[in-house]
Amino acid sequence: MSEGTVILCPGQGAQRVGMGRAWFDASPAAARTFAAADEILGDRLGASLSSLCFEGPEGELNKTSVSQPAIFVTSAACREALIEAGAGPASHLAGLSLGEYTALHLAGVMSFEDALEVVTLRGRAMQEAAEATAGGMVALTGAEEAEARALCEDAAEGGTLVPANFNAPGQIVLSGDAAACARAARLAGERGGRATPLTVAGAFHSPHMAPAAERLRVALEKVTMHEPRCVVMSNVTGEPHGADASSIRSRLVEQLTEPVRWDRCGRWLADHAPGEYHELAPGKVLSGLMRRIERSVRATSHDEPDESFRARPASGNGASS
Repeated sequence: MSEGTVILCPGQGAQRVGMGRAWFDASPAAARTFAAADEILGDRLGASLSSLCFEGPEGELNKTSVSQPAIFVTSAACREALIEAGAGPASHLAGLSLGEYTALHLAGVMSFEDALEVVTLRGRAMQEAAEATAGGMVALTGAEEAEARALCEDAAEGGTLVPANFNAPGQIVLSGDAAACARAARLAGERGGRATPLTVAGAFHSPHMAPAAERLRVALEKVTMHEPRCVVMSNVTGEPHGADASSIRSRLVEQLTEPVRWDRCGRWLADHAPGEYHELAPGKVLSGLMRRIERSVRATSHDEPDESFRARPASGNGASS
């Protein structure tokens, strides 16, 4: 196997106030990316996207409807800055949930504008679906898949509770009815496990997201898609996407109600993609998960520019600060 460059794209939860600002200041390419996003979205998020990324407030940035486009743009800006500095093409791309859209955009499947519009609609649709039902999520530590599925069955009591994220060996997140999540946390403790309720807007990657999935399906049908320029991993299958646009659309819709198999994505990459691993801004979550999946994988985090970048004024580029 020839070595290449593997790019990891973060998902929701990686957001923080100030994200992307250092890239904006250091790179004209990153600044242009934020400016383009501000022009496309206008004030649809309640303020410009760049100001929400750089200044918050935190409560607004943490909303699903805001954090998803904000993370997408920050990751895209980071990648543009790295390319501007001489980074070569990616051989493999993988993104966690929302990050799968970043990966598909960077692989040439969707234009920046189309991907941003779809991600913005996705975030809004998921926020509204979450607000329509009493849902939640709970993280299990140390449990394997069979144990997690048994716990879901025992705690659901006729309601909805399913595995939502297989992040890494021993890290599984459950999603469903709020009452079922509370029962699961209690039962896990009684069985000697550890369960932590998560502060999230709702039951993501579960049947609760079916209304959002239908809205996403309609939006994706209108998006022009091209064959990926490199390998892009699917969260639903844990294997690479094919070249067929209709298949990519289907996997993206399914992703809202099916579990994210990041463990399988990471295992496939570790087995088939030797080379350099790089995690785009914001955050360092995926670097840590890859270490849990395969200890020999060391991913370089690009949460902020390193010393090779020289900060420069970003005035005059059209982005808000």
